[in-house]
Amino acid sequence: MSPLVRTLIFTIFIPGFWTFVMPFWILPKSARPDLTGPGALGWLLIAAGVALYFSCAFLGFAVRGKGTPFPLDPPKKLVTDGPYGYVRNPMYWAVGSVLLGEAAVFHSIAILDLAAALALAVVVFVLFAEEPSLRRNFGPAYEDYCRRVPRWFPRFRRGA
Repeated sequence: MSPLVRTLIFTIFIPGFWTFVMPFWILPKSARPDLTGPGALGWLLIAAGVALYFSCAFLGFAVRGKGTPFPLDPPKKLVTDGPYGYVRNPMYWAVGSVLLGEAAVFHSIAILDLAAALALAVVVFVLFAEEPSLRRNFGPAYEDYCRRVPRWFPRFRRGA
């Protein structure tokens, strides 16, 4: 099965669960999307998050890295270009943007709380599982990448 198909399956079950199933599970049945004001900004965040996710997961991991975002089926090659040239964890930014956008669209503190809880879980996962695994798999190349690219907050360089 190709990395693109495996990435699609992962996307449906993991990010799809956190950005579609969970928000709609915790929203009251009476919740209606807002198309104006903060809701309009939310729709922009959702669109930006989806675009960033697809760029990272499909173009970055599946096409360039020959793997998937699933930790048990990671890319075979270290992906350091595209969004990964600005921040080491853009896929988490993508999922967070979708959740923050949904919180704005539905004026939902519960979705905001979900985003905060997921962010905390991501920090723990990245520090104690993901980064040690990347160090083992890619060694000096990953260490060099860590020196050049920040973990959480994008660094936009002139001409980059």
